[in-house]
Amino acid sequence: MHKIIVIGYLFIFFGCSSGVSKEDLTQLNGYWEIEQVVFPDGNTKEYKVSTTVDYIQLEGLEGLRKKVSPKFDGTYQTSDDAETFTILETDGSFTINYKTELSEWSEKLVALDTDTFSVVNAEGFQYDYKRFEPISIEK
Repeated sequence: MHKIIVIGYLFIFFGCSSGVSKEDLTQLNGYWEIEQVVFPDGNTKEYKVSTTVDYIQLEGLEGLRKKVSPKFDGTYQTSDDAETFTILETDGSFTINYKTELSEWSEKLVALDTDTFSVVNAEGFQYDYKRFEPISIEK
């Protein structure tokens, strides 16, 4: 029974179009924090606080994604590490294809608006992100 649920879940997310348009893709630009992960069995893990956020910069269908650490003065601490990616459109759905020196993987973009986006990987894990709102403490 568990296998049927997982297969159904994968079919829903990989078999249907995402409802995301090419024009929407520019909304990926900016800072994002993980909100929750939905596991293939339906269980979820919520993230209340993250010490790092993802910075995404997209130009056309190519971009980069970096982990950055927000500071209380509104700036970000970062390293030189970045994951480059390309976005491929197939039958009205968009797949983000990442490539680093050590690995390659893909995630299907299943939802995107100005404040949230969601991707599903090949194993059926759904990652839900929300736009990061920095906390600035004035002196």
